[in-house]
Amino acid sequence: MASTYSLPPLPYAYDALEPSISKQIMELHHGKHHQAYVTNLNAALQSYAAADVAGQIALQQAIRFNGGGHINHSLFWENLAPAGSPDADLAAAAPQLAAALAKQWASVDAFKKAFAAALLGLQGSGWGWLVKDAHGLRIITTKDQDPVVGAEIPVFGVDMWEHAYYLQYFNGKAAYIENIWKVINWKTAERRFVGGRDDVFKALKASI
Repeated sequence: MASTYSLPPLPYAYDALEPSISKQIMELHHGKHHQAYVTNLNAALQSYAAADVAGQIALQQAIRFNGGGHINHSLFWENLAPAGSPDADLAAAAPQLAAALAKQWASVDAFKKAFAAALLGLQGSGWGWLVKDAHGLRIITTKDQDPVVGAEIPVFGVDMWEHAYYLQYFNGKAAYIENIWKVINWKTAERRFVGGRDDVFKALKASI
């Protein structure tokens, strides 16, 4: 029997991230877009379980796309917090991560500039991630809804699909990126930074 996934509730109200991310965007992004990934993933998994080998091969792309959309968004909601909250204070909420960022990029501001450059360099839709691997911290991007895989641990990610910002920022991606720093949940980022992949994906498993 195929697993059934559900839309995870947000840990804050739809308007809690304003003015960085508007209530309208959050309602559409979470309630419509993420829900569609969950619905389509469940449908694809059901079909996969009933299909023959050829049918299962044909369904793999749908599972990867919608499964990645569910994974990425579930991690994204967790790594956001209302501006001005204790969790959004890098120095207080993530002292170990802050020190690692400053060590690797010379300063936190230099890291933010490098991260923004990676996000703005994305062609089409995708995600930007700060990940941890055996060699330390790295900035990577993933295409469409591809999730972070392998031994890399996603510390936090930023959705660069147009549905994440266009209603509020139009084509002003740089302004969206500048304001997203105000609502990063550094407490969650710290937990992911000091933990392993199992710790990161623990909340996601609860949505099954």
